Amino acid sequence: MVEEIRKQLFEFQDVKYKDFQKNLIPTVDPESIIGVRTPELRKYAKQLVKENKTDEFLSDLPHKYFDENQLHAFILSELKDYEKCVEEVCRFLPYVDNWATCDQMSPNVFKKHRTELMEYIKQWLKSDKTYTVRFAIGMLMQHYLDDEFDIGYAEMVQEVKSEEYYINMMIAWYFATALAKQYDNILPVLEQNRLDVWTHNKVIQKAVESYRIMPEQKAYLKSLKRK
Repeated sequence: MVEEIRKQLFEFQDVKYKDFQKNLIPTVDPESIIGVRTPELRKYAKQLVKENKTDEFLSDLPHKYFDENQLHAFILSELKDYEKCVEEVCRFLPYVDNWATCDQMSPNVFKKHRTELMEYIKQWLKSDKTYTVRFAIGMLMQHYLDDEFDIGYAEMVQEVKSEEYYINMMIAWYFATALAKQYDNILPVLEQNRLDVWTHNKVIQKAVESYRIMPEQKAYLKSLKRK
């Protein structure tokens, strides 16, 4: 089944898209990129899940090609059994080596299991793997900034200290989104300089670019920029 899936991915290949992706995802070996467009991958993932043809492929780690990792992420996003899904996510995360695969892995079933998921998020945040930590912050951003918001979750993100660009970018993305949804609760993070200078300023940049934040709020955020 693994070879059959790989063969199908090459049939979906778009060489121009492959060349485009090489520059977009610098942490990935260019030779590992087949060049399959995202809509094709999503559609194929849905098909494989529907036909129950995923188990062998999900077990075949590490994958040889970037596009196989992408397909893997989309398959996990489609799984409806929470226990199986979170188990497979835990198995796959150590092999995730780029922002695209990390960010496009968004299991729909997690929405219904936020309480149980939190325990996994806490574990992932402590990982020494860049994209496991990034994924954890992404899950906090996606699932815990609305009715489920707790300032403690923001503090968990605030406490992540890293020299990794892709972690710090996700921290900035998290707080910019949090400002749009929980402005009064999140503002003290910037007012009290709880983040490193680079991340602090990146949060402000992203927030100012957001259409969800009011002009007067943007003006105040700009005044908090650090040197």
